[in-house]
Amino acid sequence: MIMSFEMLKKPNDVGLAIRRFVVFALPVIALLGFVVVFMAMGALKTKPEENEDVVKATPVVVAEAAAEPVRLAIKTQGEATPRTTIDLAAEISGKVAYVSPAFIEGGAFEKGDVLIRIEPAEYKFRVVQARSNVAQARSRFASEEAEANIARKEWEELGQGEGTALALREPQLAEAAAGLASAEATLNEAELRLARTSIHAPFKGRVQTKEIDIGQYVTPGLSLGKIFSTDVMEIALPLTDSELGQLGLQVGFRQSEDNPGHTVKLTALVAGEPRIWRGRIARTDSGYDRETRVLFAYAEVEDPYGAGADNGAPLAAGLFVSVEIEGREYENSVVVPRTALRGDNQVFIARADNTLEIRTVTVAQTDRARAVLIGGIEEGEKVVTSPVRGAAEGMIIAIAGAPDDSANTSAVADASNVGGGR
Repeated sequence: MIMSFEMLKKPNDVGLAIRRFVVFALPVIALLGFVVVFMAMGALKTKPEENEDVVKATPVVVAEAAAEPVRLAIKTQGEATPRTTIDLAAEISGKVAYVSPAFIEGGAFEKGDVLIRIEPAEYKFRVVQARSNVAQARSRFASEEAEANIARKEWEELGQGEGTALALREPQLAEAAAGLASAEATLNEAELRLARTSIHAPFKGRVQTKEIDIGQYVTPGLSLGKIFSTDVMEIALPLTDSELGQLGLQVGFRQSEDNPGHTVKLTALVAGEPRIWRGRIARTDSGYDRETRVLFAYAEVEDPYGAGADNGAPLAAGLFVSVEIEGREYENSVVVPRTALRGDNQVFIARADNTLEIRTVTVAQTDRARAVLIGGIEEGEKVVTSPVRGAAEGMIIAIAGAPDDSANTSAVADASNVGGGR
């Protein structure tokens, strides 16, 4: 009875085993199947063709470096000012009796001209009185001198040895001499004060301002007006340290016969017409300006209202002018377009093998059109003038207009119009 029960139980165990196999083994079999299919598909897939990476040349525009002697010029600006400007003042008091027609704003005068005269009557009276005192003092001195001579002769006739000063009337003679000297000094002072009633021009010049007129009472030290000399007009020119180096100027420079200053050309519009004046650098300051950190050089123009004028147009005081200073001459300089200069002192050189070289050069001067180089480059070398993106040493370039690069000419032309060059 027992055996029959165990036999009935075995078929159920077999079914359970089959179900467990299906649950656990079937997913593994399916996964293995997917792996086999994927590997088979990968093996049957056509492989892509392998292509070599081709480095594309960067199109550039070049220019040839030209050797030519260059005389550098520094351009700056400044205001024309008279070298000598003074306040005309009275040295005595009195009423103004005469004013020269030239003593008016803008008036011209010569050295020694009488500009103003103060009423001289009072000072003439003092001169007359002083001359009378001098005459009296001379008479007294002559009398004392005669008395002294008589006293000396009488003492000698007595034969009593050396006489005393009082017996020889020496104190009286000395007093008379002192009185004469004092009277003459008073006369000189009176004549000097009389002379100062006429105020003469101390130099050839022009009147800047007039502050008195006829009938006005003036006192010593009172300003009568301001005048300036027209012998020399000077212009203060601010120069940086780099510009001083280009000109070869030093702090505290003074021109001399052996070391003349640089010539300068001054230009300005006067009454709507361009005018030109010529001058020289006469000196430089002894120190730098603390605010601007520049050194001032002073250009001088001689006789700006006469021989130094431009067809009658003077270099007038207060005129603002543009100045060009003639600098050093470089015989072996190399000139390239301004667009060839990268940064402060670098250029891109197009080598013969169509590769790029980044080179440091010595720059003497630049302007809007060109750069003057005095080191780091040779005549005939080709410099890149177009913008170059991501410039690097040795990069491959294509030169516009080259015989073997005609297909890239349009691309090069487009590249020259693209910004962002280094």
